[in-house]
Amino acid sequence: MDDLAPDDLLRTLAPQVVGVLTRRYGDFGAAEDAVQEALIAALDQWPRDGVPANPRGWLVQVASRRLVEQIRGDAARRAREERVLADRSATPPGTVSGDDTLVLLFLCCHPSLTTPSAIALTLRSVGGLTTAEIARAFLVPEATMAQRISRAKARIAASRLPFRLPEPAEREARLAAVLHVLYLIFNEGYTAGGVELQRRDLAREAIRLARLVTRLLPADGEAAGLLALMLLTDARRDARADAHGLPVPLAEQDRTRWDRASIDEGIALLTRTLPRNAPGPYQVQAAIAAVHDEAASAEATDWPQILALYDVLERMADNPVVTLNRAVATAMTHGPSAGLSLLATLDDRLPNNHRLAAARAHLHEMSGDTSAAIREYRRAADLTPSVPERLYLTARAAHLTP
Repeated sequence: MDDLAPDDLLRTLAPQVVGVLTRRYGDFGAAEDAVQEALIAALDQWPRDGVPANPRGWLVQVASRRLVEQIRGDAARRAREERVLADRSATPPGTVSGDDTLVLLFLCCHPSLTTPSAIALTLRSVGGLTTAEIARAFLVPEATMAQRISRAKARIAASRLPFRLPEPAEREARLAAVLHVLYLIFNEGYTAGGVELQRRDLAREAIRLARLVTRLLPADGEAAGLLALMLLTDARRDARADAHGLPVPLAEQDRTRWDRASIDEGIALLTRTLPRNAPGPYQVQAAIAAVHDEAASAEATDWPQILALYDVLERMADNPVVTLNRAVATAMTHGPSAGLSLLATLDDRLPNNHRLAAARAHLHEMSGDTSAAIREYRRAADLTPSVPERLYLTARAAHLTP
């Protein structure tokens, strides 16, 4: 940890410190606010004076001082101050536990929160991102994001949830919510919908948090599957865009630019996990990504195996996006007509969806129906929220136009 840059070090330590203060003082919202102030102080002081010998203890001490000052300034909280001071004597300064970060993740992904609120709160409290950074990532004003985070913290405070891991019976369902939120954060980074094709900082943060969950819960196959999926997908990021920032289809990517270390790590995770667990959706998706990543060329891709894996995945979850991907695998295995027939079943389930239109355009192009391909590429360009994708799809239609 000593070799981390100050920003990375703070992001690693922030959830641990929030966990310590929440466990010690019993007020998640106040603890989170105090840690944010301590992070700001560290960002101001550390680059100038150097990172302290015990950075985690430094943050705990500064955040605790801010929190106590806040409590002392509020006469209505005088009774709590007495309890706080009593609790401090029972917990050695600087005491932290990796479990605290996991508890914090469970807290931020509580089912009572909406998905956008859980994502925002996770990035703020566990990821260590500032409100301004999160607002920029999701293209909303900072004030809007601040209100969203504030409401989420108020809801958690009102629920009076104890700061501890859920009981075993509840833990599995809550872990599913944690993994889902991390998956959404990664997808937001990998397929950004604005002027950029991808937000590497968000994808990187999602991988960091997934790595943390995997380290804390090494026996959980789906946690490992999610991390493997992220690594195997993110391994292609440098080849996903051309010099102008426009998307490059998977079949046309320069595979020498794929990150071999990430691919090896993702495959190793799958190899360790699959034999000892009944595979879940994340492990199956990771297996599909691994088949793509292991192919020496687009032509060498094992499409029948990918189609079989999508069959398994669709039986696990009736998701129209899975069906869309299965249609593409069907087309690559049995021909474009078979894929187009499957896509026709999705019109009601994915209305006005740019990915459906783009997939249909691609399969029409494969079948030689140029007019239909041009029409669908243009329709996909009109529907996509991504500027780089719109430019790419428009250029694709223009390339086919006689």
